[in-house]
Amino acid sequence: MKQTTALNILKTGQNVFLTGQAGAGKTYVLNQYIHYLRVRGISVATTASTGIASTHMNGMTIHAWSGMGIKDSFNDEDFKRLKSRQTITDRIKDTYVLIIDEISMLHARQVDLLDEILQVVRENNAPFGGLQVVFSGDFFQLPPVGNKGESNKEKFAFMAKAWKNANFQICYLSEQHRQAGHDERTRFGMSLNDILNQIRKQSVDSFAIDVLLATHHNDISKQCTRLYTHNADVDNINQAQLALLDGESHTFDCAVYGDKMLIDTLKKNVKSGESLTLKKGAKVMFIKNNNTLNVSNGTMGEVVDFVALPSLDKTDNPATPKYPLIRLNSGRTVIAEPDEWAIEDNMGKVLASFKQIPLCLAWAITIHKSQGMTLDFAEIDLANTFEAGQGYVALSRLRSLDGLKLLGLNNNSLLLDEWVYHVDKRLLQLADEQAELFHTLSDDALAQIHRQFIESCDGITDKTLIAHQEKRLNDLKKEQEKIAHIKSHIDKEPATSTLQATKSLITEGLTIRQIAEKRSLAVSTIIEHITKLVAQEGADDYVKFAPDKADLKRIQKTYDKLLAQGEFEGGIKLRPLVEALGGDFEYNEVRLALAFIDKKDGATS
Repeated sequence: MKQTTALNILKTGQNVFLTGQAGAGKTYVLNQYIHYLRVRGISVATTASTGIASTHMNGMTIHAWSGMGIKDSFNDEDFKRLKSRQTITDRIKDTYVLIIDEISMLHARQVDLLDEILQVVRENNAPFGGLQVVFSGDFFQLPPVGNKGESNKEKFAFMAKAWKNANFQICYLSEQHRQAGHDERTRFGMSLNDILNQIRKQSVDSFAIDVLLATHHNDISKQCTRLYTHNADVDNINQAQLALLDGESHTFDCAVYGDKMLIDTLKKNVKSGESLTLKKGAKVMFIKNNNTLNVSNGTMGEVVDFVALPSLDKTDNPATPKYPLIRLNSGRTVIAEPDEWAIEDNMGKVLASFKQIPLCLAWAITIHKSQGMTLDFAEIDLANTFEAGQGYVALSRLRSLDGLKLLGLNNNSLLLDEWVYHVDKRLLQLADEQAELFHTLSDDALAQIHRQFIESCDGITDKTLIAHQEKRLNDLKKEQEKIAHIKSHIDKEPATSTLQATKSLITEGLTIRQIAEKRSLAVSTIIEHITKLVAQEGADDYVKFAPDKADLKRIQKTYDKLLAQGEFEGGIKLRPLVEALGGDFEYNEVRLALAFIDKKDGATS
């Protein structure tokens, strides 16, 4: 199916499963549809099954968006608690279109739970509460993690009852749009995409295998990611690499609280180890989303130091705990402090919790953990492949053969799950049948269907208003690109020097806006500098920037209320705080106020 056909089917408002081989343009089609909806004022939620994938869509995980968390079933108390979380219920009720990327990694039970949540919150018994649901992904990826003894058939999303009830239109993209590959074919005689397509068709020839084995001689960066099939191999490599580092070891033990059975549930569902040992120079990966730090599950970096958290206490107390300072691959540095995974009752009372530094060693990772990643360089060992699809997943993480160093293969490495292979063939057949039926519609009939869906979502149909909205969104995009460009320069600048430059101008008596203009930075960036300076040095020298007492008191009260409701799990989020304040304060005002209010439970702004 062509991209244009898939986009036209999406615009009809039907539930859609969008799939296709690597490079077919799934993300491109989704972004085109998202833009189409937003121009017409239709609320669309962009989510994904993992933190890594959600960053590609500029969205959030479906677990956080829906409030399901790590659970795959809800009881009455869970639903009571969910209904009390106004931010979550409001966004569910206000949404017309829900997009979930990397759907292959969402368990069938969670698909059914999502259906139940949407029906309950929206008070609508239609599939998924009457939303248009768009699933995107590729079921040749590895199945979701399930219970012991559970078959793959029971795990995949399309086995959910909700999937069957939703009458998904299948959009199987078949055209190849990825530009990379020409140089590969010149060097190797074929591209990585050619090989991946052979694997999808289960017709891998001897030449393709020779090309893969030849990558063993590729001289790739020593900082490449190593992918292995077994946890034991990953653990051995990571521990061996850690032992090679000089310097002091820092060990962090988890802290647990509550009911033992619930604690065991948490330990099973979170990826953090009960004990974590690190040294300077250790390569690490975040394993939990943190909006405050702007990191996601899968963000990688290196330990460069161990530091105490910024505090108003100036005394050099040797008992003060020190946490890993991580230089991310982007060049930005963040402090990885303990984070908490918790199970609460309907009133927000914690029944069990697991607290640990949300990192794992990452010189090597398992292929399972690599899903959703895009890698420039990877050393991959498929010699001990034990599960169909592992080889396809590992190879499809890469952009090209130039970034691959393959250490070994076995007879199972390039095989796919036979059952999924037949399911995929059936999906392709259904997509062809639906495309053929769709093409029988006249242009006028299609335009009428598109218009009816927009009207049913209370969207804009007036062409003049659409053009105005298009211009507004384009202007906003340019502004965001400008801010990103400025931020890229800030990230390259040492944190201490950029803070000191701002502090010098504060000492001269300049206002925030004057400092921003003089440094060619965004006002929000200067505010971020001030919040860091307050955290490091105390509020005394910066109190002139604080909002007045009445505003601070109101923001404090609203903050405390949202904190009690669990809205700041994983860190403070500005949007719900600004919304809860009734729009009386701008984002920058609230961001600045957070530096001067009492943030409980270790939350940081």
